[in-house]
Amino acid sequence: MPSIETFITFLLALTLLEISPGPDMMLTIARGVGQGRRIALLTVLGNVFVAGFVQVSFLVLGLVTVVHAWPVALDLLRWAGAAYLMWLGIKMIATSGTDTRLRKTAKITDWNAVKEGALNSLTNPKSLLFMFAFLPQFVDPAAGPVWLQLLVLGSIQKLAGIVSLGSVAMASGTFGNWLGKHPGFIKWQERFTGVVMIGLGIRMLFSGSGVVSKSAS
Repeated sequence: MPSIETFITFLLALTLLEISPGPDMMLTIARGVGQGRRIALLTVLGNVFVAGFVQVSFLVLGLVTVVHAWPVALDLLRWAGAAYLMWLGIKMIATSGTDTRLRKTAKITDWNAVKEGALNSLTNPKSLLFMFAFLPQFVDPAAGPVWLQLLVLGSIQKLAGIVSLGSVAMASGTFGNWLGKHPGFIKWQERFTGVVMIGLGIRMLFSGSGVVSKSAS
C-alpha cells in the first residue's frame, strides 16, 4: 500500500469531498425529510452497496486491464485526473449556490428506495469519472499490485460514503430543514471544496506523479 503520508492525504481529501453536497446527499436528505430515516437509509444502501459494488468492480477491472496493456496509462491517467479535478473545482466554485432546493419526492416502497439510490449513483457519470480521476493519484505501482490498491482505496471511499450519507440519513429531518433555511451553507461549502479540488489537482499536475512516488524512483 502507499506510504502513511500518502494514505493520510487520501483520507483528508476524501473527507472534504464526502461532506460536499451533491446529488446523492440531496436525494438522501429529501427522502429523510419526506419519508423518514428508514427510507433515507435504504436509499443510502442502494447508493453505497449496490452502485458501489458495480463502480468499484468496473474501476478495478477496467483500469488494471488498461495499465497491464499500456503501463504508461497510469501516469497519463494521473495527469488527466489532475486536470479533471481542477476543472471540477472551478465548476463547483462557479455554480455554487445555484441550486440549493431539495427535490420533492413521492412516497415509495423499501425496494424502490434501494433501487432509486443505486440508479441515482449509477446514472451520474461524475461518480465513476471522479473515481477514475481521484483514486489513481494515490496508487504507487512499487508499493504492491495496482488492482489491490484500487480495490482497497475504492472500498474505503464507499465506506466513507456509508458514514457521510448514513449520518445525513439519520439526521435528515433536522439537517434537511436547516439546509432549507441556510442555503448559504451549501454555497460556501461547495466553494471551499472547489478550492481544495483545484489545489489538489495543481499539486498532482506539477508533481508529475501525484502525491505518490514513481516506481522508477
